Amino acid sequence: MIAKTTRRLALAGLLALGLAAPAAAQGFPAKPLTLIVPFAAGGPSDVIARLLADHMGRTLGQQVVVENIAGAGGTAGAKRLAASDADGHTLLIHHLALAAAPSLYNNLGYDTQTAFAPVGLVNTGPMVVAGKLALPPVDAKAFFPFAKLQADKLTIAHAGIGSNAHLCAVLLSQALGAKFTQVAYRGTGPAMNDLVAGQVDVLCDQSTTAVPQVQGDKVRAYAVTSSERLGVLPNTPTAREAGTDLEMTIWHGLYAPKATPAAALDKLNGALKAALKDPVVLERFKSVGTSAFPESEWSREAHAKRFGSEISKWATSLKAAGVTQQNVN
Repeated sequence: MIAKTTRRLALAGLLALGLAAPAAAQGFPAKPLTLIVPFAAGGPSDVIARLLADHMGRTLGQQVVVENIAGAGGTAGAKRLAASDADGHTLLIHHLALAAAPSLYNNLGYDTQTAFAPVGLVNTGPMVVAGKLALPPVDAKAFFPFAKLQADKLTIAHAGIGSNAHLCAVLLSQALGAKFTQVAYRGTGPAMNDLVAGQVDVLCDQSTTAVPQVQGDKVRAYAVTSSERLGVLPNTPTAREAGTDLEMTIWHGLYAPKATPAAALDKLNGALKAALKDPVVLERFKSVGTSAFPESEWSREAHAKRFGSEISKWATSLKAAGVTQQNVN
């Protein structure tokens, strides 16, 4: 009798556990979500984050609050996510710099390979090599030879070690065989402001924030780092067209803490997919020279695969460029 009672209790416990997972999934999200942007407000990651936050919030039925945690080339925001509760209510939007960080920094405070659960890929696009209006070269053919000869006198801005702008500056220096004076900011938003004001000479910025400044005649676009010209900047050549071996494609992805339940991750991925299907979002992406990933790459698995390959890719590239690790603080 005791044995039968024990078996019944065990079975009831298993049934309860089996019912708990769907119930938990149905109850997610149970409160507003936080979307961490690891760079300053107004920068390219911030622009994309706010588009997604609005749409995903409506899909999920909870507000998605954007929180800018700038610093240390985007690693401060990543560290914050790694230490967050793994319940799906805290997310991070980051670009390929998250994958480059292990090759750039010691003492990150997290293991990039194991700390994050990829939620889904967002958008992809090129960088724009831009200069202040007062620079003498008026086009790419004049700019690259000028930059090579005058590199030691030119300042190139970026958003901190490991940022897309920094990685592009590294590749540009490598392509030209020249070394610029680098000026680090806490985001490309402030860096772009100083480029417009003429306080720095050059900035290799994501199309999402560079295009409006170029179209407003506030800075000069010399080249894009894609294999083809951008439709929104038809008169700006690719770097390769200008005879420079520079090509770089950036991308954003959404992340949650590693132990986040699969049911929550799936729901978040579904909300992201809904945003990427919205013509309003896609048109906004297009207007700033970026685009959503193809639908075949919207799964969590596709994101995880790309993330792993980028970690290996940047380890090789940065080593070849002679970039050494430094302490994150």
